[in-house]
Formats: sequence, C-alpha cells, structure tokens
Amino acid sequence: MPFLKALAATASAVVLGASLTACAGSPAGGDPGTGGKVIVGIKFDQPGLGLKEGDGYTGFDVEVAKYVAKDLGYTEVEFKETPSAQRETLLASDQVKMIFATYSITDDRKKKVSFGGPYFQAGQDLLVAAANTAITGPETLNGKKLCSVTGSTSAKKIQDQFANQVQLQEYDTYSKCVDALASGSIDAVTTDNVILAGFAAQAQYAGKLKVVGKTFSTERYGVGIKMGDTKLCNAINTSLAKMVTDGSWQKALDATVGKSGFTPDTAVNPPKPDACA
Repeated sequence: MPFLKALAATASAVVLGASLTACAGSPAGGDPGTGGKVIVGIKFDQPGLGLKEGDGYTGFDVEVAKYVAKDLGYTEVEFKETPSAQRETLLASDQVKMIFATYSITDDRKKKVSFGGPYFQAGQDLLVAAANTAITGPETLNGKKLCSVTGSTSAKKIQDQFANQVQLQEYDTYSKCVDALASGSIDAVTTDNVILAGFAAQAQYAGKLKVVGKTFSTERYGVGIKMGDTKLCNAINTSLAKMVTDGSWQKALDATVGKSGFTPDTAVNPPKPDACA
C-alpha cells in the first residue's frame, strides 16, 4: 500500500506539472526560439499591406511578419484577421502573439499593449487620378470632393485645418472610395500614404491613380504585442534591424506597395526601433 500511494502521488505530480507547463504557454505561440506555430494578426483587406487572396496573403505587413517570425525561430505562421477595433483584445486574450497591421504607435495605445518597432513611418496623404495636376496637397481641396471611410478623422482633419470648403464623402470601406475616384465621381481619397499606394498598385488601377506625395501627419507602424513582454519586444527589434541591414526590408517594400511607384520618405524610413520598456 505505501508503494501504491507513492506511485499515485508521483503520477499526480507529473500530471500537475504537465498542466502547469501547458498553462504557462500562450496558445498564440511560445517564446522566441521555442519553434512551433505562431499566430500573427494582420489586415485582410488592405492591398499592398495585408490582403487575403484565396488561401494566400500578400503585402508589406505580411512580408515583414513572415521575416520576423522565421528569424525568431517559429516554424509555422498562422495569419488571423485583426480589425482595428479588436487589436488590443486579441493580444490581451492570447489569440495572437504579434500584430502587423498598420498599427500606429501612440501614447494612448501604449497604456494597453506594448510595441516592437516601428518598422515603417507613414503619413496622411491624398490619392488622386494620375492626370490630376490641380490637387497638390490638402490646401488645394476647396470645392473638391474628398472621400474617406465612415468614422475616420482623416477627411474632417483636412476640412478643419486645410480646406474648409471641401466636400466630404464617406463610404464604409476605402475600396469603395477608390472605386469612386477611378470612376471620376470624387476627386481625392485620404488616409495614410502607404495604404493609398497599396490601392494604386492594384492591377485594375495601374497607371490610373497616384499618391500626391505631401504628407501632413506622422504614423509610426509598430508590431503590437502583449503588454509588458520586453523579451519579445527586444527579439522583434533585433529582427527588424537585421531585415533592414540585409536588404530584405527594401525588397519587401519594392515588391508590394512599390509597384505603384510609391517611394517612402527616406528621411524617416526605414525607422530605427524604439527602446523596449
């Protein structure tokens, strides 16, 4: 009987230890260097950045995510759609390990999540017809029809700060704004320059649309991670620096949004990652 009790106690300890080990790991992926699968959040509807096409994914965010995940030692990447309003929740609940989704680093967001990077610096800009020479910046939009998505502050910012006579048009997606621009029913679309370049790079708009190239905001895209994970943050920053130095960052940009002729501001790109806190 003493032997059986000891055996049972040992078995219980083994089961408990296994349970604790399982609980300690994140369902979205283990620590850098542990291998296995990692779940990464991206956008599914941003051409040139994060776009789901059939069973595949394309875009600059996707390429950066794949590079970093491989460099961190993960052997499989699963992409999960992360709408803007759900990003913090998906990180906090361990549904994703990292987010590469035009996720601007802001002081308010840093109260809820941590960031690696930034890996790109964008700015608000305008998308117009390729032949348009009248619109050269936000201050030239008086009397013009400007489109942005419902709930966005981008178009209202132009109306309040640059052109109070601009006519605002809102749709629920940027793709509808771009379609309206291509058909000639509106004069310009506004959001971040790299997002606009992604739309302009699509085959159906080739040679028809252009980014004006006069930014008037600063948007620093970071890698969203769970609050306080400095180990992962430092590993991501090391990978991003490596991606720049070995030429992979530029190659990824050229192969995605670069197809539209878009050239980022080289004074701030590629950006240096912030120190992890």
